[in-house]
Amino acid sequence: MASTTLITPTTSTTKSLIPIRSKPTTTTATTTLSTRRREFLSLVAGFASPVLLLPVTPARAALEDEYVKETEEVINKVRTTITMDKNDPNIDSAVAQLRETSNSWVAKYRREKALLGRASFRDIYSALNAISGHYISFGPTAPIPAKRKQRILEEIDTAQKSLSRGR
Repeated sequence: MASTTLITPTTSTTKSLIPIRSKPTTTTATTTLSTRRREFLSLVAGFASPVLLLPVTPARAALEDEYVKETEEVINKVRTTITMDKNDPNIDSAVAQLRETSNSWVAKYRREKALLGRASFRDIYSALNAISGHYISFGPTAPIPAKRKQRILEEIDTAQKSLSRGR
């Protein structure tokens, strides 16, 4: 059986809680200062917001031009390298140059968030990944199989079309 002291309430009187009073901190000088600050910030925001809505800044335009130029170079290098004959004596150096070019292109543009959603970037990246994977697995003198070569060339073609359209 349970103890009776646990069930029955105590008869001691409870103390009332002391009300918490807030400190008077707001003054008229503080409120006028904060309203002036708000008015100033809203005025500045009103003048600055059209600047933020401009479509292309000079830095982005330079990045765009550089991206188009370097992507065209990568496309041309891919086409010339994968269409080379397997008995060509320069295939080793061509594959090495292609891998160096593709690695630098991927390292440079993979970090650019503005380019990640573009169709041209996606297609080029996929083609470079397929080429790189082939040469890493089978060596620089191994010819790319016909189906893989056809898919890579299709991706390169669609990337070039997207690039010409600004995508």
